Amino acid sequence: MIIETEVCIVGSGAGAAPVAYTLSKAGKKVLVLEKGPWLKEEDFSKDEISVCRRPGYTPNLRDERHVLETPHKDHFDAKSTYDSGRDFWNGNMVGGSSNLMSGYFHRLKPNDFKLLSTYGPIEGANVADWPITYEELEPFYAMTEKVVGVSGKVVSHAQLEPRSTPDFPYPPLAENHISSLIDDACENLGYTSLPTARAIISKPKEDRNACYYSNYCGSYACSSGAKGSARAALLDPALKTGNLTVTPHAKVFKLTTDATGKVVSAHYYDQNNQEVIVKAQTFVVACQAIETSRLLLTSTGEKHPDGIGNNNNQLGKNVIFSAGGVGHGEFPYANFSEEEITKLKARGTFVNRSLQEWYEIDDPEFGHKTKGGTVDFLWKHANPISRSIRLKWGKDGLVWGDTLKKKMHHYFTQERHLTFEVFNDWLPTDDCFVTLDDKVTDKWGDPVAKVRLGYHTHDLKVGNYISEKTEAVLKEMGAERIRSSVSGSAPANLQAGGCRFGDDPKTSVLDKNCKVHDCDNLYITDGSFMPTGGSVPYTFTIYANSFRVADYLARKLA
Repeated sequence: MIIETEVCIVGSGAGAAPVAYTLSKAGKKVLVLEKGPWLKEEDFSKDEISVCRRPGYTPNLRDERHVLETPHKDHFDAKSTYDSGRDFWNGNMVGGSSNLMSGYFHRLKPNDFKLLSTYGPIEGANVADWPITYEELEPFYAMTEKVVGVSGKVVSHAQLEPRSTPDFPYPPLAENHISSLIDDACENLGYTSLPTARAIISKPKEDRNACYYSNYCGSYACSSGAKGSARAALLDPALKTGNLTVTPHAKVFKLTTDATGKVVSAHYYDQNNQEVIVKAQTFVVACQAIETSRLLLTSTGEKHPDGIGNNNNQLGKNVIFSAGGVGHGEFPYANFSEEEITKLKARGTFVNRSLQEWYEIDDPEFGHKTKGGTVDFLWKHANPISRSIRLKWGKDGLVWGDTLKKKMHHYFTQERHLTFEVFNDWLPTDDCFVTLDDKVTDKWGDPVAKVRLGYHTHDLKVGNYISEKTEAVLKEMGAERIRSSVSGSAPANLQAGGCRFGDDPKTSVLDKNCKVHDCDNLYITDGSFMPTGGSVPYTFTIYANSFRVADYLARKLA
């Protein structure tokens, strides 16, 4: 079966949807191919077992898997995720992982675009400046805030990036009393507590309802349409143009090229495992960094013997995740008045507080100014099953019976648990990359991605520094049993790199407009383009850059 269209997009998440939205509104016939199912608001539930305890939104590891190479002393151990049971997927469905995000939307800052020239090289890290500036991307951050829908309040502070708009288009979401305690503690310590911008609308927008404060947000898809997923915010309105077609259950396994090196077709397996061929004039790939590198590596041809974009051996290199860590503090109700306890017990209201006090670190401990990171405060995940399971361990080992019951009762009724997350740069290194495994295949017989998950020790140093500073905030708030941890474990939901963009084809895969250097009609618009990740979650920047590339394509194809 052969299908013809003007623009073929592989993937449907934050990197794909802005292109589909923009080009379909510009009158182009666009086909989106998504490997996962097409789930909608009525399909989403808050069932912890199906969503978090089992891979409800990700492929069955019997069908698809990765091979992960993790550091162990002086070598790397390779193991299939089917054998280890470690699920390294995130959000295979129409709209991708944007359906499951918490929606913390911080912009990158001007220094993120010139990490190398601002702070200098770091031994063992492949740090590079971006080929574009913050000023070039800023209009598309503003566009994302308006089109996708971002709620919040801009507060002036030392690290605030330049903005073309004075504030976010939607007012802040409802906040819990704990937010004011964070504000007070930060003021006492001389820090600036920031309202966290969220890609969750606080008021209805077109066919989307406002947030209804379910208490289950991150890791869960939104059944109201309030969360700014690529599906709800962009694909659904784009479908109304009549120019967009979305095909779920379409596993693209290769792109074919002609004698000039241009892509002429995408090949996918449909729901019945039948091969379908899509021919188009322009192709866009945005299937998250690991799977994008995997697809291009499998797409060999006369002009691309080692995979499209790999003529200089850069494809799949310099993969990055998000470095940092987590911390916790407990707030016993016994330390508060009855009025405060009632406010603290309010379920569903957000914490929505951040710190960027250490986005740039100027401390003798580092020898010179160093790029730092962001702190986001949030409630401990609402999932009762996973929280209960952790309570089975006591000082002397396993606890059970009445002891466990009393412990659980106290935990869920006598205190609240505040968490903080640290986001800092995961430095690109030679030990973090994607290749094809030469033994393990998926259910269609295609080689799976082998991912080396090496990290730089500098990431841990920065993460620990910020964690220690943030613990002081919890202490000032009166929290008890404060703890934090920082590790080099890679979070699957925060992946980028592998197809970094740049001006020199010898050191990059894409040009500044995210076109593959040696393929005139192929663009990569997910997080793969990022040479460095910055110190914030990636989704906002992926959205903004995809709108930027979409704007370029709309003018080019007009």
